[in-house]
Amino acid sequence: MIPNFSLTEILIILFIVLLLFGANRVPELGRSLGEGIKNFKKALTGEEEKTKEVKAQEKRDA
Repeated sequence: MIPNFSLTEILIILFIVLLLFGANRVPELGRSLGEGIKNFKKALTGEEEKTKEVKAQEKRDA
């Protein structure tokens, strides 16, 4: 489940991240997180395409 965060909670979390990692590392962390999400979506899409190909092949063989 996705929790509902209020604006105050999000700001507190961002402040803690800034304190832990520093201002120079935060953009790098954001970039890394974005790339990770992008790669995860690509992997899911690739698996879906493989599943569709297998099902189509099974229909052709049947």
